[in-house]
Amino acid sequence: MKFAELTWPLLRAVPRDATVVLAPVAACEQHSRHLPTITDTLLVSAVAEGVEGKMPHAVLLLPTLWLGASSHHLRFGATLSAEVDTHITMLCDLLTPLLDDGYHRILVLNGHGGNTDTIHVALRRLQPRYRNRVIAGAAYWELAEKEIAALADGPRKGMGHACEFETSMVLALRPDLVRRHEIKDDPPTDDPALHGVFVPDDMYQKTDHGCVGYPERASAEKGKAIIEKAVQCTIAAITALLQRPLPR
Repeated sequence: MKFAELTWPLLRAVPRDATVVLAPVAACEQHSRHLPTITDTLLVSAVAEGVEGKMPHAVLLLPTLWLGASSHHLRFGATLSAEVDTHITMLCDLLTPLLDDGYHRILVLNGHGGNTDTIHVALRRLQPRYRNRVIAGAAYWELAEKEIAALADGPRKGMGHACEFETSMVLALRPDLVRRHEIKDDPPTDDPALHGVFVPDDMYQKTDHGCVGYPERASAEKGKAIIEKAVQCTIAAITALLQRPLPR
């Protein structure tokens, strides 16, 4: 079921206790010289729509929220961003009417790393008001972490930015938007001694061309496989949420 395509009487009839509201959230920001600014929105939307297509009676898919917390990309330009506090409020405002309308289970499906903290804080804010609901969040690449890592040809096995994974997925979905002649690897320069330490560097401080990872290893075939794995793993998570007893 797609929220945006239904009327209010049809939405009124959706069973609140047997449905997971799927809320994809993403961004519109620079993605190096070779990928479009709408990359994160394009990718998480593809995963979410794939899930809804396989679970149309159990999933209520919201329109993708394309404005993310992307201030760490602003020095490159080509970025639209909400402030962190604004984005937290946006997420709470997005979910509150659904919770007030009686939906029991919500999964926020993240498509942009900069949204991770805002999603966590938003869900923390909502939980005390809706203790008897299941309110969850995850990035699609976290749900399919092992499966995606197994598909990597480059040394980076986790999601980067305009990387092997994202570039492969855009090649599978919208190859016309990929500037192939501009693709250039940008290996991470993280200090192993600082593993586990959070340092809030912006992207301009990490890379000279807005990429983190190995997009030269990308392929459309790999992108199709990544999307399929992400859809499968998201379906598994939603199935578990449907089976999870409501908290007291």
